[in-house]
Amino acid sequence: QVQLVESGGGLVQTGGSLRLSCAASGRTSTIYDMGWFRQAPGKEREFVVAVNLSGGSTMTAHFAKGRFTISRDNAKNTVFLQMNSLAPEDTAAYYCVAGTITKDGGDYWGQGTQVTVSS
Repeated sequence: QVQLVESGGGLVQTGGSLRLSCAASGRTSTIYDMGWFRQAPGKEREFVVAVNLSGGSTMTAHFAKGRFTISRDNAKNTVFLQMNSLAPEDTAAYYCVAGTITKDGGDYWGQGTQVTVSS
């Protein structure tokens, strides 16, 4: 099994930035992709961004392009999500995902970290 622990969520004003982190432990050799999904209250979960093992290939949702950047440190089994120009519609619980990721989900999930953007 793989355990994922997110950190870095919080409250930020419109236009602000946050950096989320996710540390993986356990059978990390089974992790290929790492990424993020989010779920806002009353809405379905949606894919945000993912990066492959080498860090050379990413998938990014249309709403995240130009604002969100994903990176990973394989030596520390950690993935980061830098979020800039945040807007109230970005308010959601953000979930770290790892394993083999598609836009429908992944193998392993974290507990989530809340991001709230005030207007």
